[in-house]
Amino acid sequence: MTDNLTFELVSIEMPEDLNLILGTSHFIKTVEDVFEALADSAPGIKFGLAFCEASGPRLIRRAGNDSVLTDLAVKNAQAIGAGHSFIIFLRDAYPVNVMPRLRQVPEIVNFWAATANPLQVIVAHTPQGRGIVGVIDGGAPLGVENETDISKRKDFLRKIGYKP
Repeated sequence: MTDNLTFELVSIEMPEDLNLILGTSHFIKTVEDVFEALADSAPGIKFGLAFCEASGPRLIRRAGNDSVLTDLAVKNAQAIGAGHSFIIFLRDAYPVNVMPRLRQVPEIVNFWAATANPLQVIVAHTPQGRGIVGVIDGGAPLGVENETDISKRKDFLRKIGYKP
């Protein structure tokens, strides 16, 4: 018997005013632990998350404090359809606000992306199921920063409070 392997490119549907986090986890407890981690990470955060079970009933588990973002997470999780993958959509917070807390969630195995850029997910298909192979996050570089660009980057980080 030979296994067939094919690939699919899934473009994530995401409005411009959102950020997302895509990762892999390994246990049904992920949904509750990620919910708690997000809710504790930033005041006023709005989020929705979806997690694809890889065994048992193989449901897309969901949670969030914003029904629009939760529905968007479910829609994109269905499109990806990879076992043990999860996707989070954020409003009124950035990945940098929540990643330290998410890294403490014991079920999370890895993160594929944390971005506001257009995202494509490379999904492999076999007779057993689907898995994430990688991501395309935003566009390719257009050049190398010059001294003016360096100054703008440093000024921006200080303006938004990430550097003193």
